[in-house]
Amino acid sequence: MRNLIATLAVLVAALPCAAQPADTLSDAVRQFVEVGEPVVALTGAQVVDGTGSPAASGRTILIRDGRIAAVGPDAEVDVPDGARVLNLDGHTVVPGFVGLHDHTFYMTRGRRVQLNVSAPRLYLASGVTTIRTTGAFSPYSELNLKRSIQEGQEIGPRMFITGPYLSGAGAMSQMFQVSTPEDARRVVAYWADEGVDWFKAYTRIGDEELAAAIDEAHRRGVRVTGHLCSVSFREAVALGIDNIEHGFFTNSDYVPDKQPGVCPPGVQRSLLEVDLEGEEVAATIREMVEQGVAMTSTLPVYELAIPNRPPLEQRVLDMLAPGARDEYLQSRADVASRDDAPMAELFPKAQAFERLFVEAGGLLAAGVDPTGMGGALPGYGDQRNYELLLESGFSPEQVIQIMSLNGARVLGEDERFGSIEPGKLADLVVIDGDPVRRAAEIRNVTLVFKEGVGYDAPALAESVRGLVGLR
Repeated sequence: MRNLIATLAVLVAALPCAAQPADTLSDAVRQFVEVGEPVVALTGAQVVDGTGSPAASGRTILIRDGRIAAVGPDAEVDVPDGARVLNLDGHTVVPGFVGLHDHTFYMTRGRRVQLNVSAPRLYLASGVTTIRTTGAFSPYSELNLKRSIQEGQEIGPRMFITGPYLSGAGAMSQMFQVSTPEDARRVVAYWADEGVDWFKAYTRIGDEELAAAIDEAHRRGVRVTGHLCSVSFREAVALGIDNIEHGFFTNSDYVPDKQPGVCPPGVQRSLLEVDLEGEEVAATIREMVEQGVAMTSTLPVYELAIPNRPPLEQRVLDMLAPGARDEYLQSRADVASRDDAPMAELFPKAQAFERLFVEAGGLLAAGVDPTGMGGALPGYGDQRNYELLLESGFSPEQVIQIMSLNGARVLGEDERFGSIEPGKLADLVVIDGDPVRRAAEIRNVTLVFKEGVGYDAPALAESVRGLVGLR
């Protein structure tokens, strides 16, 4: 079944997809358009193309009608008369980021808010041109937002929508509490018909219910990911899951005497004792790779549980609504005051697990997950992922690939976008500086091209200052 879904995804990706020209956008969107001409040449830039190839300087990218027409050394790309030419000496261009765990809601310990205004703008301002919502509390809200963006009425990234969380008894009230396999099939069938692209299983779902959800989703041409616990990684792989979220932090494979379909207590503390070089870990990774199950890195949301991490950024505080800012700072202070937090020890093990997964041939993508304690913001947290994956031992070129082309591959859309290659949609991020050599410069986004239209990134971010956590 998984092979059939992969085949369907390739066929869909091969279909022609018209880019969205600037003159079709609403006035509300056009106010942020900096570059709207049909033919644009970006010259003199350093390019990291998302394929894993080394960064290359002195490059020209030619955009025509929303697509990449040519990429190469400045002297070898013919720039036609009448093209808008942007000299990007001192700048770096990377593919638009594909955020694979990028909710449009936001959480602290004291609030849960749908952010249909600030989240899409801040994602796009940060260079994220495509998101998968990866669990929804308001699926209709997200489906309507996706449609508004597609029609050019609202501004934001390309959206792939995940249906309501599928969990079990005792789950949060906003989640669907699946009690039987028939329940799972019914809710998957309904939301697949409503237009969602993915489903997400959550920590309390039973193994029979997950199996039914996966089977029904695959029958309908959609896929399933999971934030697991009650079902371990290896169990989920055997059931046919397509993607697993969060990596090592949520894996119950190694809990002694784990019962099927039950989320055991103390999973994270048990992981502290796991030998990453042992056969159990090797078996998990081997089975994921053999079955083509991708993994999503969400390091920024877990970093918040380490005392005094991440570095406190003024831009993050400026984006937060006053109440949300207070809640985040209080949570941060609470973490710093504890002397028994396991995350400081667990975090580097999780980073090493992701590196082992990639070294074994696994497909690793990334996202921010703007939940938890409220300090991992839409878009800004995706940029933080760049630094944390570098810290994990990946090269800059590998990290850009993880954050762009790999995400597109998980979505089955890598023929359309995800890298800087001729024929693909012109989803590009222009960065003032060189994040290959100075990682923090990943924040210096000046322009974001989505389907060839260049948006003013600082203006987009400024338009939602103080709104994250509010609307």
